[in-house]
Amino acid sequence: MTETEPETPTTEQRPDAAGESDAEEPATPSDAFSVLGNEVRMAALRALADADGPLTFSELFEATSAEKTAGFAYHLRQLTGRFCRKTDDEEYVLTYAGREVTRAIRAGTYTDSVDVDPIPVEDPCPFCGERALEATGTDNYVAIACRACERPTLSLPFPPGGHRGHARENLLSAFDRHHRHRLALLADGVCPECSAPAEARVEYRDGEELPDERPQVAFDCERCGCRLRSPVTLAVLEHPAVVAFYHRHGVDVRDRPLWNVGEEWREQVVSEEPWCVRVSTELDGDVLALFVAEDLTVVETRESTTAAS
Repeated sequence: MTETEPETPTTEQRPDAAGESDAEEPATPSDAFSVLGNEVRMAALRALADADGPLTFSELFEATSAEKTAGFAYHLRQLTGRFCRKTDDEEYVLTYAGREVTRAIRAGTYTDSVDVDPIPVEDPCPFCGERALEATGTDNYVAIACRACERPTLSLPFPPGGHRGHARENLLSAFDRHHRHRLALLADGVCPECSAPAEARVEYRDGEELPDERPQVAFDCERCGCRLRSPVTLAVLEHPAVVAFYHRHGVDVRDRPLWNVGEEWREQVVSEEPWCVRVSTELDGDVLALFVAEDLTVVETRESTTAAS
């Protein structure tokens, strides 16, 4: 499973959703980010983020390194409207954009690059079965590969706040939970980055229509450019039929890490026109099969025994 930056940056466009106000045109990215390039303004935003409620002009002034109120008033005007707003009581609070910016700064999203020394992974390699998986981290990306067969399993980003906040022994568990939730959102048609609609389509890996190639799910968000490629199996792990099937067998499917969800899973292309992929799992002689359409819709589920299947 891999996630990469979009090959061509997408332009920001206003959605045509019904009921959306167009009273104020959005700022250009260069205008919005240029406002943040000043320590006095950043200090004011941090003070608002740390406060339990609105702050007055004087309280904000005292929280910064500004020497004169007139100069600080100029800086505050640059922030007001986009990153903070003035209340009816003449106090200041963060806007949505201001809150998101301060959270990203606290988390180190724009400023922190984390590398991780190799971490042994206890689970066997899904390709060769050897217990030789190893996780490494470079520039806020975590990659898991097998030292024995030298095949990569996945490569996904993990925010620097996650790297810094979790102990080394808990890092991979947090990484797994983080991306399970992101996958579930994408499977539901919602981009985990910007919450815009996300498109899912089943196709052969790299678009090569070869019968011996495994299918994959391509997730794409046209709004922000979020892209992820995943095995079909991982995209249906949170389906109610899967969760219930494992629960009846005394197993929590959420305990299976994304880099190896179990050797009992199988994928088979049933049809290409239209697309239909049979994803199946077997526990204690019982088989659950999900038939997945091109848009990742599970059109049918079937349960049987090993002999019957």
